[in-house]
Amino acid sequence: MKTSNLLAFLFLTAQVVSAQQITCSPKDKKAFEDKTIEIDGLLEKDFGKTMAAVGKTFMGIPYVAKSLEIGETESLVVNLHGLDCTTYVENVLAFSLLLRDGKADFDSFTKQLKTIRYKDGKLDGYGSRLHYFSEWIRDNARKGLVVEITSEIGGMAIQKDINFMGTHRDLYPFLKDDANYATIIATEKKINKEPFCYLPLDQIEANEHLIQTGDIIALATSISGLDVTHTGIAIREANGRIHLLHASTGSMEVEVSKLPLAAYLKGIKKNIGILVARPQ
Repeated sequence: MKTSNLLAFLFLTAQVVSAQQITCSPKDKKAFEDKTIEIDGLLEKDFGKTMAAVGKTFMGIPYVAKSLEIGETESLVVNLHGLDCTTYVENVLAFSLLLRDGKADFDSFTKQLKTIRYKDGKLDGYGSRLHYFSEWIRDNARKGLVVEITSEIGGMAIQKDINFMGTHRDLYPFLKDDANYATIIATEKKINKEPFCYLPLDQIEANEHLIQTGDIIALATSISGLDVTHTGIAIREANGRIHLLHASTGSMEVEVSKLPLAAYLKGIKKNIGILVARPQ
C-alpha cells in the first residue's frame, strides 16, 4: 500500500474509532447546539449560581432511567432529551464548565462530559464509568472539579460495604460480560477501603445555612450495598430555604422540589442523609 493511501486509511480508521466512542443522535446534537445558545449569558462570578441557572434550563425534560445502557460496548452517551438524576447533574456541570471556559463547541462538551463521567476522565470500558456516586464525588474531587464539603458542614463518617452491583449482577446487562463484572468487583473492593461521609437526616435543617446554591447533593441510603440512591443540585429559593433541583422520579421530569430539602428527604424511603460536593 502506498504511503499516502496508508495514511488516508489510518485517518479514516481513527475517525471510525472516535465515532464509536460517542453515541449521539442527530436530535441530541441539535439539542446541544440549542442549549449553547440558551445558556449564553448565564455565567456568574459565583459558579454555583451558574450551575443553578444552567440547571433550570433543563426543567421539564423527562426522567429516563438507564439512559447510558446502550449498545454492546461502553460509549460516551450524549442524551439531552431524557435524563436520570446522575446524567442530569453531569450535563449541567459540563455545560457550566463550557460557559466558564468560554467555549461552545461539541468536542469541548464531550471532553468535559467524559472527564466528569469516567475514572480519571478516561473511557476504558463499562468498568471505567463512575457507577457509585460516592466514588463519583471522590474522583471528580481529584480532578479539581468539585470539593467534598460534607464533613465541613457537620457530616460523619460511615463504614459500609458498597457491593450492590456485584451482588445484583442480573440487574445490569453489561455485567453478563465476565471482564466487566471483574472490574466492578475490583472497584467495589477499592471503594470499601475507606468510609464515606454523610450529613445525617436529622441534622440537615440545622446545617442548611452552610449549603450553597449550586452544591451537588447526593442522597445517602440505608439500602444494603448502596451508598447513594439519588442526586441533584441545591438551590436556595425565595423562601430562603434550600430546595433540590433534580431529575425527579416522582414527577418524572426535571423540577425543583416543592418542599425544602430537609422536609423532602423525610418522604424518601430509607434515606439517612446527604453527601455534599461543591463545584469549583
